[in-house]
Amino acid sequence: QVQLVESGGGLVQAGGSLRLSCAASGRTFSIDSLGWFRQAPGKERQFVAGITWSGGNTYYADSVKGRFTISRDNAKDTVYLQMNSLKPEDTAIYYCAEGRMGPDYFIASRWNYWGQGTHVTVSS
Repeated sequence: QVQLVESGGGLVQAGGSLRLSCAASGRTFSIDSLGWFRQAPGKERQFVAGITWSGGNTYYADSVKGRFTISRDNAKDTVYLQMNSLKPEDTAIYYCAEGRMGPDYFIASRWNYWGQGTHVTVSS
């Protein structure tokens, strides 16, 4: 198993920035990819960004391209999500997930392990 722990959420004004972190532990040698999803109240969990663990290939939802950057530190088994130019519609619980970056990577049920989530609130 892989355990994931997110941190870095909080309250920020529109236009501000936050950096989320996700630390992996357990069978980290088996990690193929790590990703970030988010879930707003009353909405489905949606893909935000993902990164392959070995090659560092990145994938983004259209809604965050140009504003969010995903990166990894393999030595620390940690993935980051740098979020800039935040908007009120970015408000959600952000979850870290482990899985494989296949053709259906944007589907939450395709990912294997999940963290407990971290809250991000963007005020207008």
